[in-house]
Amino acid sequence: MNGMLIFTRSAVKMQNINYITGLSWRYSPKTQIVAIDPDKKDSTVQILSEDFFSARNPQISYDGNFMLFTAQRKPNDPWQIWEMNLRNFTSRQVISSNENCIDPAYLPGDKLVFSKLDLNDTCKGGYSLYTCQLDGSSIHRITFNPHSYFASSLLKDGRILTISRQVYPDNGVQKLMVLRPDGTKCDIFYELTEGSTLLSQATETANGKLIFIEKTQSLATGGSLVSIRYNRPLHSRDNLSSGIVGEFLSVSKQISGKLIVSYRKSDADRYALYEFDPEKKILGNVIYENSGYDILESVVVEKQEIPKKLPSEVDTAVKTGQLLCQDINVIKDQSQSRSIASQLSRIEVLGIDSILGVVKAEQDGSFYLKIIADKPFRIKTIDSNGKLIQGLSDWIWLRPNERRGCIGCHNDHELAPQNLVPIAVKKLPVSLPIHVMKIVEKKISSE
Repeated sequence: MNGMLIFTRSAVKMQNINYITGLSWRYSPKTQIVAIDPDKKDSTVQILSEDFFSARNPQISYDGNFMLFTAQRKPNDPWQIWEMNLRNFTSRQVISSNENCIDPAYLPGDKLVFSKLDLNDTCKGGYSLYTCQLDGSSIHRITFNPHSYFASSLLKDGRILTISRQVYPDNGVQKLMVLRPDGTKCDIFYELTEGSTLLSQATETANGKLIFIEKTQSLATGGSLVSIRYNRPLHSRDNLSSGIVGEFLSVSKQISGKLIVSYRKSDADRYALYEFDPEKKILGNVIYENSGYDILESVVVEKQEIPKKLPSEVDTAVKTGQLLCQDINVIKDQSQSRSIASQLSRIEVLGIDSILGVVKAEQDGSFYLKIIADKPFRIKTIDSNGKLIQGLSDWIWLRPNERRGCIGCHNDHELAPQNLVPIAVKKLPVSLPIHVMKIVEKKISSE
């Protein structure tokens, strides 16, 4: 199968798309995973998912011999994760759950990450990220906030890149987030403007760019082809398709460095596969089109460089994580820093349904917390009278034994910390929630 092009095609047109629940966007009825030889003009289509009612999200293993995908065996079955051997086309079920499990991606070390719907979740999330071994064992949840996560992929540096959206207490704007495969160090990678939506998994190119599809309200079901730079993702957005009439639905890369895009010129057309030159920003030759199908996503079968396998600091015997803030007076709008700094004196830490505690900042504005692990919380800065000075932070969680640091509250994500030792770190951290009198930690032998 080396060099073959695998893609998902759907006879049913996309409609009533819901980017929060995934309906019609991630769940498509009667979709097929098929393969063609892109070097042969009249290549016969080979249906790979004949044994399934609906299947999509094909992902190729690093050695090019296997394919993860999401599928329904029967119409009313939950969506589950499967793996196909591309040498003999046999499939085996990796994840068996009563809830929908979608969007798998390979991880180094014979593991994978996927999204799972968590009903009645104490974190009030929608779709959480989980990892497991390729045989389906050792399933571990790695996200613990009231967000939904879709369309994950892996960066060459070993971090997971995923589409995230807050779903509680209200629906937020989509963002591209990065985190380690153990759930630590989750941070923003790219933020959309109000009214925009991410449609596809991000593709990392050999020249250090991430390319994906971003939809505005003016477009029907598709969007624009957008790239950002790996080394400055928040401030390097480039619309590669600004001069092209029509809509894009997905993007993947070829061995040659060119892209394969799902594109249609108008609402009357079906999405078809085209080549795209990202340097010249021009649409190339059509690779596959069929008036009876929309092409949802594609991937080329090839060997790939294995991303870095990152070490993990998570220790489940430790029940807490630690968070250090260098200075709460450092805020995003630096023009307001001086006027606000004189008012800031403490922070309030809020959980899902309770206040975890109020902590006074040190003279230099620093604070140091020890917080129960795997529980979502937000932070707001207040004055001595308890009046809110800055808005709430995003939802945060700390994995067991994780240590995280931030420069300030609502700070510019490109700021580097000053070279100094905060006063707060010279003392023991403040334990939260304050109503928990004793936290039993792992005992470390002195031997």
